[in-house]
Amino acid sequence: MASSRTIFTVASITVLGGLLAYAVYFDYKRRNDVEFRRRLKKDKKRVDKQAAASNQASQSSVDIEEIRAALAKIKDEEVPTTPEQRELFFMTQVSTGEQLCTQGPMFHLPAALAFYRALRVYPSPVELLQIYQKTVPPPVFQLVITMTNLDVKARVEGYFDTFPPKSMNVSVQSSPKDQLRKILVAEKDFEEGDVIYKELPVIAVLDADLEGQGKYCSHCLRSLEGIDADTTVTPASDRLGSVYCSSACHEKAKVQSQNLLFGLESVLPPELDNGLANLTKGDRDGAQAKFTEFIKKEGRSVPLLTARFVARQVAIESAKLVPGRTAVNQVEILEGTVNADEYSLYDHMERLRFVDGKVAEDETKMLCAVLGAALPGLEQSVNEERHATYHGKLAYNAIGVYFGNGRDDKPAPTARPEDQERMRTPVGTSRQVGSGLFPVSAYIAHSCDPSAKPVFSSGNYELSLVANKPIKKGEQITMAYVDVSQHDIESEEARRRRRFELARGWRFKCTCDRCEAEETGDTEVDLGVDKDESKVEDVVRRVESGQDHETFL
Repeated sequence: MASSRTIFTVASITVLGGLLAYAVYFDYKRRNDVEFRRRLKKDKKRVDKQAAASNQASQSSVDIEEIRAALAKIKDEEVPTTPEQRELFFMTQVSTGEQLCTQGPMFHLPAALAFYRALRVYPSPVELLQIYQKTVPPPVFQLVITMTNLDVKARVEGYFDTFPPKSMNVSVQSSPKDQLRKILVAEKDFEEGDVIYKELPVIAVLDADLEGQGKYCSHCLRSLEGIDADTTVTPASDRLGSVYCSSACHEKAKVQSQNLLFGLESVLPPELDNGLANLTKGDRDGAQAKFTEFIKKEGRSVPLLTARFVARQVAIESAKLVPGRTAVNQVEILEGTVNADEYSLYDHMERLRFVDGKVAEDETKMLCAVLGAALPGLEQSVNEERHATYHGKLAYNAIGVYFGNGRDDKPAPTARPEDQERMRTPVGTSRQVGSGLFPVSAYIAHSCDPSAKPVFSSGNYELSLVANKPIKKGEQITMAYVDVSQHDIESEEARRRRRFELARGWRFKCTCDRCEAEETGDTEVDLGVDKDESKVEDVVRRVESGQDHETFL
């Protein structure tokens, strides 16, 4: 078997370049990527055969419950936070695992646990598993794979035990009509007018026609009218022409996505940069110029929402690397995760329903060029398929931000009705100032007679969900995705209008109680959809339908 020096040498060659890319990417890969799962399954079968051939069948004597108990203890262990601490921890655990391997079959489980601990802190787990396969005894490697399967299974199934936070007084449950469809349910009684909860978005953007106009904060979407000019911040160099209502919003925007996508400062903590920011300025400048031109020309929100989502994942992982985290870094971690040690933005995103997304030609290449120019290796965090899925999820789940009854100065869309961008906005997409992804509120189903309404009474992008009517504990909470009011010039056309908007924006034919009650019996106009075309990712479908009970890799 190779020595720890061999493992350290092979494992260290991509640490810097792949550090952030794999940190944000591996959770998705190991649970969703079919080819990756198949490859590891083949690896596992090959290891099984090798183990049998070498008469090392002692691994089978390790009871699965014994492995579960050991994993439970590991879960409670503190994970080192700084790069230096993680490196020392990694080296110690690998060395311990190798020493235990030499002690015979009785020590296979302790050895596997040591290797598994090292896997938890290594920034490129995919590569480390491949190294383990070549250097670790087959029975021990098989145990590591089993532990990883069990860990993923527990993480996938336990997500909704943690999310949403209990303090929000709501829960996410399976719909009685469809096990795969999740709905938001009240966990206490609410009266009309009650604020059910408040929620911040994980990402938000201004509408394209407002970006760079100096009317709203480019981060929190607050109106700048009446705000002292000495308080607002207009960066000297900003490709989008962004303006911020305060230095706090400016700093948050830089940390979360603005610098990575449109700035030239280092994306790594100073102690890890080692001059990289200066070396990459030229490439970053060129890549960002092309991407910015595309964003402005496209004039839609979803491409920028998607880019900001990817960038924020990097921001959260970067914040975890900062020794003695600043207040901004700490807030970034807490606001961007369900549980900083257990769940990430991937866990939010992978569970959301979506419709097939459309990515413009070369859009993925341009985004990857921006990421890779900032930190070589980071471009691996996005591919065309994943990019399109992000588009579909954000188009399906984003909620429009509006103030009062909304604005009335948005330019009329030029795209065909079926191609127009729509957000979940009770006053209509044409009246919003921007949009964002709100992880809890994304589970609110539509109704043309909604029990609740998202409002933005704080004057920024903070969503307050307000009850439209009394809601009892255990009842489903609904909202209107479109303007469901009957306009003065409408009669029976109101039902047709809202149903067309829903079919075009979210690909379903509304069957809510109001739509059923208002049906006239006349022949239904073809809405372009026969059934709900939204779906969930394969990994979610497998778990919710009871498939893949044992193998999640």
